[in-house]
Parts: sequence; structure tokens; C-alpha cells
Amino acid sequence: MAGAGMRPIDPIASEPLVSIRDVQLHYRMGGIFSAMRGRSSVVKAVDGVSFEIRRGESVGLLGESGCGKTSMGRLLLKLEEATGGEIVFAGEPVTALKRAALKRYRARAQLIFQNPFDAVNPRFSIRAALSEPLENAGIPAAEREGRIVKALELVRLPQPQQFLDRYPHQLSGGQLQRVVMARALILEPDFVVADEPVSMLDVSVRAGVLNVFRDVRDRLGLTAIYISHDLALVRYVCERTIVMYLGKVMEDGPTEDIVREPLHPYTQALVAAVPVPQPDQSHDPLPIGRGAPDPRNPPSGCVFRDRCPYAFERCPVEVPRLRQVGTRKVACHLFDDTTGKQ
Repeated sequence: MAGAGMRPIDPIASEPLVSIRDVQLHYRMGGIFSAMRGRSSVVKAVDGVSFEIRRGESVGLLGESGCGKTSMGRLLLKLEEATGGEIVFAGEPVTALKRAALKRYRARAQLIFQNPFDAVNPRFSIRAALSEPLENAGIPAAEREGRIVKALELVRLPQPQQFLDRYPHQLSGGQLQRVVMARALILEPDFVVADEPVSMLDVSVRAGVLNVFRDVRDRLGLTAIYISHDLALVRYVCERTIVMYLGKVMEDGPTEDIVREPLHPYTQALVAAVPVPQPDQSHDPLPIGRGAPDPRNPPSGCVFRDRCPYAFERCPVEVPRLRQVGTRKVACHLFDDTTGKQ
């Protein structure tokens, strides 16, 4: 592939490739008849999220199921239409893209699916599955086979020619996930969204797939979002982490800083929940209340307040803004200027 020998870009020195500005994604629940009776409700899957991703940067989106991280990934790829706010890619608003411009964007921004068995048509051979994006992008038929082989070599699938005429059910989960990765990379994108790409794989093969992901990202200088609920995996592949809860950003900063000294109470709970590889070492109880609230009726003020052990009188009445605290941004009244804790 064209960028295979490319040195990784320094994300600190580079300009933003993706800018997310006060983005919202709201779903109306209950249907038209419920709305007519006044019984419909709105789920704010993404609610006023803002951040930037620099060229060459790998960012983890971390949080429990239902926190909005997958919805955010779908918005970035324009698989969902934002209710409000703006997403800008390479200086161009994504929300305004139509037809030919959207097709060009889809070639530059790709998705690595969570379940490899759902990501590839079971009736397609591996050759056909990898030819499809090339055909859609107008790549001449004479060039496709060579690009397919190079893409499979890039993801370390040995002797790729032997896989071309096989079908998905004839591959192991790890092999098929590499094919899915090759399919996302075959058009040489600038930006990749990886939605829990190893969660469906056996533990024994996860490390190999993650190593491939890291190697390809560094060799091609890719900008990447890695969506996961697993802090250990995010720590392994991402230099920066964004923690989400009920559609909002709770904390954003360097991954190592977040792991070593989490600031937001929710992040502290996520770090405390990571298993310790010592059978004789017990876990301290998690410092939060159990059970996330109903997303149709989230708490007022800070959405985390009803599970937070440090909540005080300001938390129910005011939504905390994301403020700079050292190397990070934190949305918590404990770190407000007026509380004195910084």
C-alpha cells in the first residue's frame, strides 16, 4: 500500500484532523402515537460533546454500555445525522456532505466492526469482500487483486493468496477480524473508527490483533478512535482517552495520566474496576452507587451525581462544564474554581 513505509506523525505537533463541536444525537422513543398522547421521551445518546483529534493521534472512547461512545463513532462516520452541533473533518463540515462529497469522505474515514462475522457478507468470498470497496471507489479491475494481497499482507495474514477464494465461515475469528481490518484499510483512509474490534475474539488471539492494529496505525500514520469499555485495552493502543457517561464527556487527557491518577469520580470507579492479576488480592468496593439511571430521565445537573460519593448541593442544580485541570479536562464541580479543589 502507498503509505506502508511512512513514519508516524507526531500528534502533538500536528493540526486537528477532526473537530467535534457541541454535538448532540437525540432519539425520540415511543413512536408517533405515544407522542400524540404526550408519552414519548427523548434519549440523549450524545449531549453537547466537544473535542478534537489531531492527525496521527489514537484516542480511546471509554465508558459503560449506554454511555454514548458507539453513537459518537457513528456520528463521526456520518452513519447517523447529528441532532445539533458540528463535526469538521480536514476543514470541511461532515454534516453538510452529500452524494459525491460524502462518497469521498467514506473512502477517507473507515470503520472496523466489533463482530467480524457480521461485518462480511457470508456469501462473498474474501476476494469479493475486499473487491467491493475498491469497485465502489472506481479502482480499475486490473489493480484490485494486487491491492487486496497487499492489504492482507499489511494485517499480517500469512500467504494471503490462499485465503482469497475462502468464505468467512472457513476462517477463524482472528483471521476474519484481520480481513475486516484489511477491508477498512484497503482504500488507504486517513481516519479509522475501531468499535471494540477484539471483544468478540478469544482472549488468546486478542493480543495478536491488537498488535496488528498498533503496527498498522503507526506505519500508516493513521488517526484513530478506539471505542471500548475495557480500560486495559485502551491503555495498550491509545495515548489519549476520553471518558463518557450518559452522553457527556467526564474526563479527557493522556491515557497514562488517567490510569495512574484518575480525577473524575466516574473515572476513578472505572480504574478501580480493572481486574487485578493476583488471585489472593481482593478488590476494594467500587466507590460509586450501583446501577446507571434511566437514560430517558437522567439526573438534573451533573448526570453522575446520584452515583457519586462526593456529590454536594451544587451538583443537582448545575451542569459542570469541562475545564482544564493540569494535563486534562474534567467535568466535575469538585474541580471548579469556586470549590478550591484543583
